[in-house]
Amino acid sequence: MPANSMSRQDTSNKLFFRLFQAVNIIHRTGTQALKQFDISTQQWSVLGALSREGCEEGMTVNELSDYLLVSRQNLTGVLGRMERAGYIARQVNPRDQRSRHVILTPCGSEVWQIIQPAIADFYQASLQGISEGRQRHTIALLEDLVGNMKQP
Repeated sequence: MPANSMSRQDTSNKLFFRLFQAVNIIHRTGTQALKQFDISTQQWSVLGALSREGCEEGMTVNELSDYLLVSRQNLTGVLGRMERAGYIARQVNPRDQRSRHVILTPCGSEVWQIIQPAIADFYQASLQGISEGRQRHTIALLEDLVGNMKQP
């Protein structure tokens, strides 16, 4: 079969295989990029989620789990390590006294600012030669894919 005439199944397999590879290499190279700070890619994602505008009062574990698209079980271990490191704290939810919010501590905010140059370098190296237009197109495709996979 000529290279140009891949079947739909072949194309799907190749696409998902490339996504698996990308996720694996993001974890490996992203962790390497932040090794000097002793921050994992999972911790990076939590710091990023909690440092967003509008998250000053934090997020519940469920909200954080939904936002990051990870299970509560996987998130719990990461949050425990981050809490021990002083990057996050759990506070009573101001809107619902029965639940708690995960908040970024001043130490966590400082670490987020300190790692920004390393993150920028990682992004620059990873996106080298990829135009902003192609990046935006990839974002749209990935948003469509994630949306489709979230549907039952």
